[in-house]
This record gives sequence, structure tokens and C-alpha cells, in this order.
Amino acid sequence: MKRPFFHRCGHAPRAISPEDQAVVDQCLAMLAALRDPQPWTPGHTADIAVRVGPFVERAHARPGDDHGPDSIAVALVHPDTPHASAYLHGHQLGYTERGWLRCETSAILGIWRPGYAMLTHAAANLPLPDDIGMDPAHYALSIEARKRNDPHGGFTLLRLGPYTQTRHALQDYDRLTAALDGRETLLVPRFRISVRYTPFDVSDHRLFADPYEADAMALLEAAAAGASA
Repeated sequence: MKRPFFHRCGHAPRAISPEDQAVVDQCLAMLAALRDPQPWTPGHTADIAVRVGPFVERAHARPGDDHGPDSIAVALVHPDTPHASAYLHGHQLGYTERGWLRCETSAILGIWRPGYAMLTHAAANLPLPDDIGMDPAHYALSIEARKRNDPHGGFTLLRLGPYTQTRHALQDYDRLTAALDGRETLLVPRFRISVRYTPFDVSDHRLFADPYEADAMALLEAAAAGASA
């Protein structure tokens, strides 16, 4: 019985298209990022990669957050940040509506690398789920009294928090700042009063006055009267 006759094809292998090559490069970068993650340590300012269900997302860590070693405050961002198109796409998928979130450090894969982008909701063109497994990282305001001739001397006059919405904190910030206009050096003798945003540290919750239980202006006046007594 004769065997079938085969012959070599004389055509050269077809070159991969630039589009296919880009996909291959992305897959290789993703595998490299998963295989060899760059470790993250508390206080590092670079963006981080965090697990959100079966996906991986890019996040900014909130500067100055001191909640502790087990969790930090983060804001999820579109993987193509800071490109202009990323904001629009991120808004459509719910990235820009989350605000600061409390992220367990055990969910952090490491420093963000472009290879993780393929694993995001944005890459799948899917909106972020309603429940992403992170509670809001609440906001706070700090009213501080500083000595006029010594910027390093002073004390915290009042802490307000937690604010569950940024707009609530912004409203009180604007009201307090307007009320202090022209009175910064009059409320407490020898001190200048100012307002600034601060992270809300739940471990120090006893130091904060709840802005939803009393008017922020009334709290400020009471604190100033007590400091002046």
C-alpha cells in the first residue's frame, strides 16, 4: 500500500499583524505582572493594584492616611489614567463616583503595572459593581489654632467627622472658612485659626465631633470659647 505523498510548502510563515502583536505583548506583560509583582509598602506614593472580585483595579492611595497596617484609603481610577479619554470612559463605568474607599492591605497585589490593565472592568467594558467589597473611607475637617509668630506652635481646636459624603465636608469647609474670614486672629487670643481636610481615623473617633449631630458653626464657637477661657 502506497503511503500518501507529502511535500513541504514553499511559502514563508505569515507575519503577525501589528494588532495581533499588540495583544500578544499585552498578554505577556499581564503574565509578567502576575508572576513577579512589585511589592507595595505603606507610605509608598505609587499607584497600586487591588483585587475587586475576580478583577484587578488601579488605585491611588490617600496621602497621609494613618488608619493602620491592615487597611488604607484608596480611590479607584481608570487604568489609562491620566489620559483624557480615561476620565470619560471611567465616568461611564462608575470609576469617578466612588470617592475614597477603605481597602484591606491583603487585597493589594503590589505596585500598579500596565500589564494589569487587561484584568480591569474597564478592559472588559464593564461597569464597576455596586458592591466592590470596600466601605467608604470617611472624611474629616480639622480646625487648628497656630501661634502667629511660631508656625510650629499650636494645637487642634476642633475635629469634625466622619463625613459620609465629600459634598457635606465641602459645605462645612466653605461655611467655616467664610465665618473665619476676618476673625482668624480674634477667636482665640494669640492664635490664628484655619480649617483643613484630614483623613478620618476610626481608631481616634473619640477625638472627633459628629457634624451630623450638631451644627459645625456652633461647635466651632463652643470650642473657641473653651480655648479662650
